[in-house]
Amino acid sequence: MKKKKNQMKKSYFILLLLLTIVVPFLSCSEDKEGEPMLIIKFQFDPNQARLNNLGQPSTIAPGNAAQSPIFNTISAHYLEMAPNANTLLGAGTILYHAPETTMGGAVAIDFSKSKIVSQGETFIKIPLSQVTAGSYEWMRVSLSYQNYKINVRNAGVDYAGTLASFVGFKTYITSFDIENATFPINGNRAQGYWAFALNDYPYSTSGQAPAGATTVPNPIASTSPIPSGSCVVTGRFASNLVIDGSETSDVVVTLSLSINNSFEWQEITADGKYEPSIGESVVDMGLRGLVPTYVK
Repeated sequence: MKKKKNQMKKSYFILLLLLTIVVPFLSCSEDKEGEPMLIIKFQFDPNQARLNNLGQPSTIAPGNAAQSPIFNTISAHYLEMAPNANTLLGAGTILYHAPETTMGGAVAIDFSKSKIVSQGETFIKIPLSQVTAGSYEWMRVSLSYQNYKINVRNAGVDYAGTLASFVGFKTYITSFDIENATFPINGNRAQGYWAFALNDYPYSTSGQAPAGATTVPNPIASTSPIPSGSCVVTGRFASNLVIDGSETSDVVVTLSLSINNSFEWQEITADGKYEPSIGESVVDMGLRGLVPTYVK
């Protein structure tokens, strides 16, 4: 009996020793996993203001027509938060820079490594401890890829199709698929390259919007310009996003993009219907504004 009690005491001592070792380890793991994060998501709004390159309200150009597409997915090449309107591009806090390559010759976005997300899906998630403390007034997003549904007309009949739109400064593409169509490229494509496929019919095509025609709203262009041919859309927080390093919960930033008549073409038949078979050509696929919001 005495021997049994000694064995029980010994077992209890070993259990206490194990708990002393294991519990702190588990606590550290939980603390690490529970670190507050900065989370970035996208949303698409067909009713948001339609802006021009200077961030001013914009109408559809005479002789053109446009439609608000139904977005499937999007990707971005670069994200930055800027303290004020005088902060030059690159001088703010850079949150993300997508992989690039020279496989096509000049430096270009590597489409094969791009992160592509749908509305509400997390695009990036980084520890707040890695974000420079400060008060941020502006958000900059260099968009690179869009995939959305549009309507087209052919011989008086309307069809639904899917369009892939490459709006980054330059993109290296091996190949990509839309519906049942495959587009082998194996080279660089400039801003404004697009490809289209009908959803239920074996038809596909591709093309290139004119150089410099992609709208990129930047309300602070006079104090903080962006390079020509880039797609750095700029938007202002309603109230500054303050990161002070004492956060104990996640900060979720939602980037609301205006898709208000963002797909624009030059009309041949003035009927408001996109009809590529008669030569109507795409002139602009740029997003029409950015409104960033946050929840702390």
